[in-house]
Amino acid sequence: MATDTTRPSSPVMMPGLSRPRGPVPLADVAVLLHPDDEVAIAKEALLPRTVLQIATGDVRVSAMIPAGHKVALRDVAEGSPIRRYGQIIGFATRAVTAGQHVHSHNLAVGEGQLTLDYAFGEEYRPVEIVPEAERRTFMGYRRADGRVGTRNFVAVLASVNCSSSATRRVVEHFRDPAIMAAYPNVDGVIAFPTKGGCGAHYGSSDLGQLQRTMAGIVDHPNVAAYVILSLGCEVNQPTDMIETTSLGAHSNGHQPLVLTIQQDGGFAKTVEAGIAAVERLLPDANTAVREPIPASELIVALQCGGSDAWSGVTANPGLGLAADEIVRQGGTVVLGETTEAYGAEHLLTR
Repeated sequence: MATDTTRPSSPVMMPGLSRPRGPVPLADVAVLLHPDDEVAIAKEALLPRTVLQIATGDVRVSAMIPAGHKVALRDVAEGSPIRRYGQIIGFATRAVTAGQHVHSHNLAVGEGQLTLDYAFGEEYRPVEIVPEAERRTFMGYRRADGRVGTRNFVAVLASVNCSSSATRRVVEHFRDPAIMAAYPNVDGVIAFPTKGGCGAHYGSSDLGQLQRTMAGIVDHPNVAAYVILSLGCEVNQPTDMIETTSLGAHSNGHQPLVLTIQQDGGFAKTVEAGIAAVERLLPDANTAVREPIPASELIVALQCGGSDAWSGVTANPGLGLAADEIVRQGGTVVLGETTEAYGAEHLLTR
């Protein structure tokens, strides 16, 4: 089969794209995060031949730069570092010229090439904690054990993947606003399905981790009450999980309610029983009332979400400022998924 290898004399226009613009100030179409950066982030798709005006001279875009992607602002030799935020994000796997698209095809981590100055504690500054009398408050729920919640849910927990669809079916019943109108202090009925619960050895560390995680989900100040739905034959037996994690000790003296599909008449009847169980729990959950709570009671967990090119430009700095303020108010912030800080550890150790 013959292939037409001729190139059009002008760039092929893509839907939604205008013709190349230029010269145009860099700040109008891209974000330069630090003056030392070799790249800028395109605010919009940049067409070939677009001319970018920067302090060191014009840069002509030589390839399509999708929105959110990196455009080189100066030449980079093969093996040389490429910076964003003023920090090395990788090394050029081939020579890069100004105006080119910088991405995984010409940028790599460069295992072993990165040398960092960790400067342990050199920039440490004590946090200026706000005096207790001046701390801000939020409207939260004070639980009987002294813990504080920001929400007031009734939960339906699946002990195994096989009962997960049943938890969703139970919760669907309570999405009717007319039903929940009778419980204005309850923020909702929520399902906690799982993809696990089997495929682990009884008594293994993997099963133990799953059980601790599930227990932590429902033994939580945001959960006023809960029901556990089980298939019956799973490795993660609810009775074992309750005993192993001491869930029963945190249920106001009552053993957590467990419904079992294989023992309670099958899927449909277990869903009906689950709905009835939640209906019995809702009145008590509705007795909880929001009250002013010091911000020092807040515990905020941070985790990498659906990362894109703008996470580090918009969401992350905003969350960082919020985290700093929560700590100043005496609260707690947990930086989870620390593997996402790979290559930037030296910024955390300073």
